[in-house]
Amino acid sequence: MAFAVFDPAIDDEPVQPWQYDRSRAPVAVKVLVAGGFGVGKTTFVSSVSEIAPLRTEAVMTQASADTDDLSATPEKNTTTVAMDFGRVTLADDLVLYVYGTPGQERFWFMWDDLVRGAIGGIVMADTRRLRDCFPALDYFESCGLPYAVAVNHFDGSHAYEPEDVREALTIPDRVPVLIMDARRRESVVESLLMLVGHALDGTPE
Repeated sequence: MAFAVFDPAIDDEPVQPWQYDRSRAPVAVKVLVAGGFGVGKTTFVSSVSEIAPLRTEAVMTQASADTDDLSATPEKNTTTVAMDFGRVTLADDLVLYVYGTPGQERFWFMWDDLVRGAIGGIVMADTRRLRDCFPALDYFESCGLPYAVAVNHFDGSHAYEPEDVREALTIPDRVPVLIMDARRRESVVESLLMLVGHALDGTPE
């Protein structure tokens, strides 16, 4: 169990044990969350982050009307233009830094920078527009990054079994697929645990 101790020399601020013993510092790993425009990446990061999440959202204007399809998300009025960032402690010895990637094609050039140092990625999918997650699937496959697929179930959308989604996307059996809700923290944590387990199990990608 994690605990804090106090060091009177530092204004009575709580000090974590690894500040005395660096060998006890938790392992910090980086993961990416990718997927199509409006699939729920910002919600995913915000739901799970134990710190105030960093968001780089901009208000959408008429200038993007020809490139951003809002048919499935008509109430969406902002979009991520760089990345989302959050942090979550999964265990006493494991901290995840979670980076959400921008979904629109014009921002894909940033993926090459965001992927550096990541142990794996989550591809979010919306069953109403599965084709939107193909670029993220192709990208992770091409760079050999372990990944899992998290199907974000939206209200009013048809519920599918994970194997149905796997078949529709022609995802290899080695890749985990999970149905989840990006608004629920426990559902997001389950997705991240699934990814970390997959990334660390030694399965060749």
